[in-house]
Amino acid sequence: MFIATLVGIFKFEEMPQQYGPFVRYKASLENKDINENEEIAILNISGTESNHVLFLDSYENIAEIEEELKSADAKLNYNTKKILEGHL
Repeated sequence: MFIATLVGIFKFEEMPQQYGPFVRYKASLENKDINENEEIAILNISGTESNHVLFLDSYENIAEIEEELKSADAKLNYNTKKILEGHL
């Protein structure tokens, strides 16, 4: 199992360019229009070169995020979990 660590929480318009392709890909999978002021969390999946994107307004609680990460064989580290709980 991989560990997901928070890189940062950004508004789309303020997001570093290197994460743009990940965000657009996740938005296309969810058939989602990205709001420029929407909070987006970027998680780094340790042991891989992958990032996982979370559109924070799409989740009611941390359990939904943890369930989504199971499909990527990942789990949140403790600090990331606490920070995300504060933003939901």
